[in-house]
Amino acid sequence: MIKVLFLCIHNSARSQMAEAFLKKYGGNRFFVESAGLEAGNLNPLAVDVMREEGIDISGNQTNDVFEYFKEGRKYQFVITVCDQEASDRCPIFPGLDKKINWNFADPSALKGSHDERLAATRKIRDQIKEAVLKFIDEINISN
Repeated sequence: MIKVLFLCIHNSARSQMAEAFLKKYGGNRFFVESAGLEAGNLNPLAVDVMREEGIDISGNQTNDVFEYFKEGRKYQFVITVCDQEASDRCPIFPGLDKKINWNFADPSALKGSHDERLAATRKIRDQIKEAVLKFIDEINISN
């Protein structure tokens, strides 16, 4: 089983969406979790746009990556879904095969009306879905 951890700042949207997509499309080949540098609150826009995909993340908890690190959890892949500066603040997990950075806009930083922020979050969701599907394809090719 391939162990994957998705990370972002607050574990409120991007990493939650990536985790949900890998669980849905990766099948039982993957053990997947998500966490944040500073666990926050689940972003309601992320919940809404994932529901449009038939995925309910409304009951998900946000997690602190440093707690995972202290517990000694191990992953083959750590995928950060935030900017490089935030990615560089993440701990290095022992036994890690590869750290990957996917830089997606932060839904919590979006401006505008509710509908504008929802549309922008939908776009971020679609970018994350595409990246997760590409990751699954690459893993399937290399194994």
